[in-house]
This record gives sequence, structure tokens and C-alpha cells, in this order.
Amino acid sequence: MIVQLAGLPGTGKSTLAGELARELGPRTLLLDKDRIRHAIFGPHLVTYTRDQDDFCVRLMHQAAARHLREHPGAAVVLDGRTCSRRYQIEEVQHLATETGRPLRIIECVCPDRIAAHRLQQDLLAGTHPAADRGPDLHRRLKARAEPITLPALRLDTSAPLPECTRAAVHYLSTESALTTRPAPKGPTP
Repeated sequence: MIVQLAGLPGTGKSTLAGELARELGPRTLLLDKDRIRHAIFGPHLVTYTRDQDDFCVRLMHQAAARHLREHPGAAVVLDGRTCSRRYQIEEVQHLATETGRPLRIIECVCPDRIAAHRLQQDLLAGTHPAADRGPDLHRRLKARAEPITLPALRLDTSAPLPECTRAAVHYLSTESALTTRPAPKGPTP
């Protein structure tokens, strides 16, 4: 199975990705675009361009395909991409088709004020590898985001982490995850 975390900066993708990787078991590979970009380009050559992001995602997809070939029945959790552009979803859909594995998309959402608070906390702590990640990036990406049209779980991550993790694991374990898209809970202010 391929699990793609989607959502704007600060919506809890990375936190949930780590929990899901633990829940799905030791053969689960967690790939994070921001950490891969930082490992490849270091702090001085990171440009935060679309080209550099796409390059890192292609590397992630190659690693995912290899892992799934070598470990039938394993899962891959993909993190670090907003999936706010249609082509980003098409690329992960192509990976699923190429590997013959089911694709599950979990779109993390939360109120803007919560995302802004999380982003501010990360900036103060200096714990996130993406230095361009902040409330301004969140606003810019939100303004031009395209909706995800494939089946996906839209998960309000303002709920406690254990509750979000349970909902995500339940979604990943259901056959209907491939054919239905849960109705959004409503607008996220």
C-alpha cells in the first residue's frame, strides 16, 4: 500500500506520518521530502523551488517502488508534499499504477489559526528541516490549491493525535477507501 499524506504546511502531515509508520509495522518505509531534500542539498544548496521539490519526490518514488518490490505486502508512507497541485496527485497515482499497489490519500486539514500556531512553534524550536515553512507559505499555497479529486480521507487534525491516528488506520484498512471520498466536515477557517 502507498499512503500519501497531503495538506498545507502546519496541518500535521509529518506528525501523522510518523504515527502511521509505527502503526503499519516495521516493514513500513516512511519517506519525507523535506528531510530528503535537506540530506541531498544540505542547508546551503536548498532552493525551495518547484524543480528541486519535484526532483526529491521523484527520488522518493524510486525508493518507494524499490521497497515495494523487495518487500511484497509492505507499506510506504509519503510525507512532505502538499499535493495541492493536480500534477502532484497524478504522479503518486502513476507510482501506484506502476507498482500495482493501492493508493490511499489522507488530506490533513485544520483551522488556519491552528496551522499558524504549529508553524510558529516549529520556527521557534528550529525542528523542521524546511526553512521556508511558515504562515506566509501556508497562505500562498492555500490561495492556489487545487482540490484532490481522487478518493481520500479528509482528516481534521485539530483533534487529538490518537484520535486522528485511529481514524487514519481505520481508513487504511477498509476496502471502500479506494472508491469513496468522505464528505468534508465543512470549511476550514
